[in-house]
Amino acid sequence: MIDKLRLARQLTEAAEQQAVELGINVATTVMDDAGNLIHFSRMDGTQLASSIISQGKAYSAVAFRRPTQSMYEVSQPGATGYALQAIDSRFVFAGGGMPVFDGDVLVGGIGISGGTAEQDQECAEAALAAVE
Repeated sequence: MIDKLRLARQLTEAAEQQAVELGINVATTVMDDAGNLIHFSRMDGTQLASSIISQGKAYSAVAFRRPTQSMYEVSQPGATGYALQAIDSRFVFAGGGMPVFDGDVLVGGIGISGGTAEQDQECAEAALAAVE
């Protein structure tokens, strides 16, 4: 059995370490496989909006079981997934949200916000790499 709180803290610490290396401040959200909040952290100086955005990215990664950046193209006007954000306003389709798996089992998701979508994605990937 996975200690999800311990895992969430490890993910957050690794994401924040990567953010420091990038010179950015981020908000980090970790949710369980049902989209419930497990852990949240906001580095000093992080813009207020990043708190909500990181939660949306974590939720979206869990809901779709894939990185949020992979949903960006299909969510644009005229694309097949354009209406998805109208279904649930919590969906955020930009880099920085990653599902967390234990083998093939979804155990949760992490969402990072504070930098560019690319920087947020880099922090999320660093977090996952640190716990693999």
